[in-house]
Amino acid sequence: MNATIVIVDANREDADSVELFLKNENYGIHKCETAEEALRRIDSVKPDLAIIDVMLPEIDGFSLLRQIRQTYYFPIIMLSERDQEIDKITGLALGADDYVTKPFRPLELVARVKAQLRRSTTYSQEPQQEGDRIAFAGLQLNKASHECVLNGTLLTLTPTEFSILWILCENRGQVVSSERLFQEVWGEKYYSHNTNTVMVHIRNLREKMDDPAENPAYIKTVRGVGYKIER
Repeated sequence: MNATIVIVDANREDADSVELFLKNENYGIHKCETAEEALRRIDSVKPDLAIIDVMLPEIDGFSLLRQIRQTYYFPIIMLSERDQEIDKITGLALGADDYVTKPFRPLELVARVKAQLRRSTTYSQEPQQEGDRIAFAGLQLNKASHECVLNGTLLTLTPTEFSILWILCENRGQVVSSERLFQEVWGEKYYSHNTNTVMVHIRNLREKMDDPAENPAYIKTVRGVGYKIER
């Protein structure tokens, strides 16, 4: 079995549809209809990825996402019928790795799941070479263990945050465009509205690294172009 996935959606028809397509890829599926049920299931099965609908009864998907991120850092894809940029930004700011608007093409969701799992499992493989580690100016990245240590403190990064930071560090001293970051991290064609997606994850990284945009020690914005690390 390739991976274990938890689907949290109060709409049984939607959940069944997602389950059908993911089972065709030989994933192990656990379905939940409420946030409370999802938290119990996640603690029990320790999934590789979760798909969470924003509109859940009693406790909404954003609140569930916030609770999960207090303990777990596996990839999370949010689903929503609301095609509003503020909802997407909210989900990404709370630690989601991707955001998909309903109705969606099932095969597109499967592709996004595969991309997130591929990125996540990359960091659980045994190191093959010195290139699996980066260290400079108090920052240490270990690609195999998915660990980021900054000035002796272990930072808890999501797979997406780690991927962005790794790319910036690999290209230290060079500007990496938002377009390139999006295409390399998400593996999809870049459109202008994807700028906010990259921006929110950069903001999350800066907060965790205590690296304010106004006076950054590490991640610097090159206005109209992208981001760079030059220390």
